[in-house]
Amino acid sequence: MRLIDHYFYQPLWWQKILIFLLLPLSYFYCFISYFKRKLSSNIDFGIPIISIGNLVVGGSGKTPFLIHIAHSLPHLKIGVVSRGYKRKSKGLVVVSEFGKLLCSQEDAGDEPYLIAKSCKNASVIVCKKRKDAILKAKEMGCDVVLLDDGFRFNYKKLNLVLRPKLEPYYPFCLPSGMYREWSKSYSEADYIIKEGVDYTRVVGVENESERMLLITAIANPMRLNEFLPQVVGRVYYPDHSSFDIGELERKMQEHNATSLLVTSKDYVKLEHTSLPLSLLSLKLRVDERIIEKIKNYIKENQCA
Repeated sequence: MRLIDHYFYQPLWWQKILIFLLLPLSYFYCFISYFKRKLSSNIDFGIPIISIGNLVVGGSGKTPFLIHIAHSLPHLKIGVVSRGYKRKSKGLVVVSEFGKLLCSQEDAGDEPYLIAKSCKNASVIVCKKRKDAILKAKEMGCDVVLLDDGFRFNYKKLNLVLRPKLEPYYPFCLPSGMYREWSKSYSEADYIIKEGVDYTRVVGVENESERMLLITAIANPMRLNEFLPQVVGRVYYPDHSSFDIGELERKMQEHNATSLLVTSKDYVKLEHTSLPLSLLSLKLRVDERIIEKIKNYIKENQCA
């Protein structure tokens, strides 16, 4: 386990001391985040918006959940709005227009690019200013907007907040814990979507080989442990990291690996390389009652 994972999930004795020393900063961070959201303008865009958010940093399954929702609404034109974290482009970028890819993975960001490839009935737009991206989705003729990581925006929307099965050791905000706001903010969601209750992960391995080396650049890679097949080693990179092909080739040689085992989010950054890849494919099984609530909200707000 990496030190950063210990810090948030199984802190060592000296990490516990550091966590409590940093608590004043955590309370300040919480205070600013909470009141920034509360004091922001309430905007009604005149289009149904489904927000998929979480309170902890990374690792809740927002991307596969969003993809599942998009697949559950095949007859609607969907606009997916995301920041496009760690992308190389600036400003507003249309990643895809109803399934047609319009830019590279580097310019889109790994998660928006994966969504664009997976959802043929969606137009994916990335922009730091979510307001501009939502207006662009309306301009493109979308029927509904799926807002990635949208909890902190004070828009008229259906507020879905995912709660992961593996929760942090302490219910503190950054930097003493993994929360972006007080954990009590769960009560402000329209629906709390609990892993293991409202959704479960379904994982399989495609193109399996004899000696697979896991390499991944996702948040909280420990959540993969229960789904992993036999691997010859594990190499973890910071969330959203780019990969150095030469380094990966050296890692394969060190472990005498026959392929690299990657997640879908990692795969989009490596699919055009010559490296042998095995895919740890993740899908979600979502309670149909959640999907019905989303459909009802869209129907009630389409003409509002």
